[in-house]
Amino acid sequence: MTAEHDFIVVGAGSAGCIAAAELVRREAGKVLLIEAGPPDNSPLVKMPFGLVWMIGNTRRDWCYSSAPQKHLGGRRLNVTRGRMVGGSGSINSMVWFRGRKDDFDTWQVPGWSWSDVAPAFEAVETRLTPGRMQGAHPLTEALHSLFPAYGTQPPTPEYESAGVFAFNMVDGRRRSAADGFIKPAPKGLTLQTSLEVDRILFTGDKASGVRLVDGSELQANKGVVLSAGSIGSPSILMRSGVGPKADLDRLGIDNRHDAEEVGENLHDHPAAGLHFTGSGYGLTASQIPGWALAPFQYLITRRGRFASPTVEGGAFFNARGLNEAPDVQTHFIPFMLGWQGKRYVYGSGYFADVGICRPKSRGALRLSDSDPGAAPEIDLGLFNDSSDLDTLVAGLKRLRNLMEQADFGRHRGREAFPGPSVQSQKALRAHVRERAATAYHPVGTLRMGAGSAPVDPRLSVRGVEGLWVADASVMPAVTSVNTNAPSMMIGYRAGEMISEDCV
Repeated sequence: MTAEHDFIVVGAGSAGCIAAAELVRREAGKVLLIEAGPPDNSPLVKMPFGLVWMIGNTRRDWCYSSAPQKHLGGRRLNVTRGRMVGGSGSINSMVWFRGRKDDFDTWQVPGWSWSDVAPAFEAVETRLTPGRMQGAHPLTEALHSLFPAYGTQPPTPEYESAGVFAFNMVDGRRRSAADGFIKPAPKGLTLQTSLEVDRILFTGDKASGVRLVDGSELQANKGVVLSAGSIGSPSILMRSGVGPKADLDRLGIDNRHDAEEVGENLHDHPAAGLHFTGSGYGLTASQIPGWALAPFQYLITRRGRFASPTVEGGAFFNARGLNEAPDVQTHFIPFMLGWQGKRYVYGSGYFADVGICRPKSRGALRLSDSDPGAAPEIDLGLFNDSSDLDTLVAGLKRLRNLMEQADFGRHRGREAFPGPSVQSQKALRAHVRERAATAYHPVGTLRMGAGSAPVDPRLSVRGVEGLWVADASVMPAVTSVNTNAPSMMIGYRAGEMISEDCV
């Protein structure tokens, strides 16, 4: 019996929406795009500040936790991943960076150099029209004073720079890949939500559909595209029998193809920061009227506090002050963030962190059970390479100096945590171990490349046919910046490549 659809794309996130849209635009066939979570029709999704309530909401966030991190005193970290149409692009801070040009050249994967991917970025940006945030807090605007030669243009990882970031927002509203590419759904594309995939179905060695967690099956004539992200895609692939044979045997999963590197190479941008008080947004008596009016101001003008994605700007700089390319990134949040373990605290403040642009540490993802309802074991491997910790500590030291140099004027606050008394190398290393987290940019678990890489440069899964991957899991190494825009580029390239290869 012939399936109604030619392709099934698993995951309507930043890459999946674009891959699906491009497949039908390029007339590769009919596409069924399935999403485990709900639609993105909540007003909080479109309101930039709404991410405060989206993250940690089990209906719209997978709410994963990492394995205990060896170099962080055994702490488990939150691994936030979007679970709705738009994926993580519907709950993130919408920061828009392509990455450094040499990020892609150093991948050394044919078809993925900067000259290869630049047209895809341009095509995506034509649809989404990202731009510099309007209405940023004066504290954020003041960051431009750190490197004044570049005026008020958004900073770039290509050289030391600071200021208000560019975002994928339009008129004070989130504009995800779903908004830009599948609304309205193009002819030939069908979107279905609340369908969670257990595993891939095969006919011989060819992917022919998916089995859902409720036991029902969906068929595809030409194949399946995994776009479930760096956590979801390798998990589905391993449950389908493609992965390290010893691990699959242990869980009673029939091994279809022994692929030792599936789940390996997991990494993220580690980060730690400084908290300041005395200025910025917060819960104070004088700001109560502002918070009370914020919903109405946003509804009427699309401006004000609720138009802020919380992360409004930041900087790129060399951690040790060398005359070299930036190796750390700062995210700046002009809101009071509690460091005492409470979500809501009294007072006003702002926060700036330091994240490593190109971490060397690597972890791995493994299935904990063959049951799709069991969360995988997510070992981020933070600071497995000690040089990452050295760079982060050096970056914190320089960040302090930069925060002192910024022309904050009357808006300047004081460092409250860890506090100016924490100065020594030993004390700062302890601060990082106690407080470091990630920027929620997990990548790499299905890296593309030659040889033993699970995915080839055309995004096809090795060892089987009719199965591709289109999400951040294919990155051999994380880009130097926020990964949402690069994920969309990967989705666009997937639509392009799969269409060419399935003629």
